Amino acid sequence: MKKLVLATAALALSAGLASADTVRMGTEGAYPPWNFINDKGEVDGFERALGDELCKRAELTCEWVTNEWDSIIPNLVSGNYDVIIAGMSITDEREQVIDFTQNYTPPDPSAYLALSADLDVEGAVIAAQTNTIQAAFVAEHGWTLVEFATPEETIAAVRNGEADAVLADKSYLAPVAEAEADLVLLEREEAIGGGVGMGVRESDGELKAKFDAAIQSMKDDGSLNALISKWEVSSTF
Repeated sequence: MKKLVLATAALALSAGLASADTVRMGTEGAYPPWNFINDKGEVDGFERALGDELCKRAELTCEWVTNEWDSIIPNLVSGNYDVIIAGMSITDEREQVIDFTQNYTPPDPSAYLALSADLDVEGAVIAAQTNTIQAAFVAEHGWTLVEFATPEETIAAVRNGEADAVLADKSYLAPVAEAEADLVLLEREEAIGGGVGMGVRESDGELKAKFDAAIQSMKDDGSLNALISKWEVSSTF
């Protein structure tokens, strides 16, 4: 589904998972329906439900940690948590810094949310969250890009006229379009990224293998597709 790293992460610390009693699951907590903070102040959403089930199948004790998106990979590498599960698309650039499990969703189409349905995006000002595959897509095409630290700020930029449209995962933008009559999804969509996976440190091959096996078991028994459909985050496998 979403995001590219634009800054170079620090070298991984040698402290691995072997001696840890608890696997710390790092997420953003600001990208519904993938991950968000609910009224109880707890991590919620598709990835909370998925992560809890994967930990159960892998026989791991897990706890949840939130981290801002722009430092989410460096803080994995430096040991602040053990896994990223945050709507992160698998990309070649990211794989130069961390490893990924197999994908747990197919690629999610990226969509444009705008004030006008007839907007020409190629001549418009497009907002995107910093360090995302959408920001990279706009930049690579030479269009006018404005970047923001959070998803909420990209939407606000369209509302207040700083941008003509926002490019993000369709699963994130569709509920916003339904809730706000002044904002519309454009017919044009973009196919970006190679699906969403869990990020782990390159030194944590054993942990990666455990989550790979758990993801595969959910694919095999149909429970992953059921969870994807429940939360409407992407197409099913």
